Order: sequence, then C-alpha cells, then structure tokens
Amino acid sequence: MKQLLTILLLLFIQQAIAQTDEQQIIQLSKQKWTWMANKQTDYLNNLFHEKSMFVHMGGSWGKSQELNVIKEGTIWYKKAEVYTVTVNVFEQTAILLNEIDLVAVVGNNEVVNPFMVTEVYVKEKGQWKMGSLSFSRLMRPVKMSNAESNKPSAQ
Repeated sequence: MKQLLTILLLLFIQQAIAQTDEQQIIQLSKQKWTWMANKQTDYLNNLFHEKSMFVHMGGSWGKSQELNVIKEGTIWYKKAEVYTVTVNVFEQTAILLNEIDLVAVVGNNEVVNPFMVTEVYVKEKGQWKMGSLSFSRLMRPVKMSNAESNKPSAQ
C-alpha cells in the first residue's frame, strides 16, 4: 500500500510539473507574438535558441536572419489573433500549435493569412528556448474581421 501511494504521489508531482511547463510555454508563446509585433528583438534574441530554425511561406532560415527580418521590418508581424492553443510536453521538449489569423506587412503590403503555427521549445538549464517556428497556411477562410485586423496586438 505504501509503495502504491508513493507511485501515485510521484505521478501527481510529474503531472503538476507538466502543467506548469505547459502554462509557461503558453505564456511564452503569447509574449512572443507581442514582442514580434513590437519588433522587440532583444527579448526575442533571448527566447530564440542559437540553433533555432524558422519556416515561412517564402523560405526558411536561422536565428540571426529571423531577428534581422523582424528588426528591419522585412516582415512585420503586426497582429496575431490566436484561436486555439495546444501544448504537448515531452521531458525537455514542448510542441505548441497555434491556430491564428496573422496580419503582417510584407513588402509594404498588409496581408492577412490563416495559419497553423508550430512552435518547438527545448528546456536548457531550467529555461525554455524556442527551437523552431513554422507557419503552415490553412485552407479555411480568415476568421478575423477587418476592424479586428486594424487593432494593435494585445500587450
């Protein structure tokens, strides 16, 4: 009986830690959209792992190019309207899926696209770092109204 209680306690502790990690990842992802909208590359530099990779409709690249794209405004992630968030944590790795409508300015043209965004995070020295960010365009219509697309990103 004592052994069963110990096992149950360990499972409970593991689940509590996983929930905390899930909450941290959700908060980091939410904050990341704000930092991207506000072009706060110092914060993003700290969040992005040195070996991180980014996949867009127009190509893929590493951390330094992504930071330059944001800083120079080549792509301005103006507003991300997040509809669903799913997180799965596997030991020191977390995968987050965001279903979003993204308002972005690309080449002086404002565009709105529906995406499923995959974010991969790795935990190093107790801190979550983004290892990958990938945009997959959805076939559904944009859910966001024109009025919503002109509102600034939530802080």
